[in-house]
Amino acid sequence: MSSSSIMNPSAREAMDRFKMEAASEVGVSLKQGYNGDLTSKQAGSIGGQMVKKMIESYESSMH
Repeated sequence: MSSSSIMNPSAREAMDRFKMEAASEVGVSLKQGYNGDLTSKQAGSIGGQMVKKMIESYESSMH
């Protein structure tokens, strides 16, 4: 699901912030709006970092 398909505006804003934070952590510069000029490697790095952070959050909530 892309962040543009999220109906709740506050959820969309939170997802966008999360994506920007993950991009910053892997050294990819995102701009507001369309980022179709990213390479597959860059986009994959952002997605991978987001998943890593979600797993870490889930694991820490289990302890």
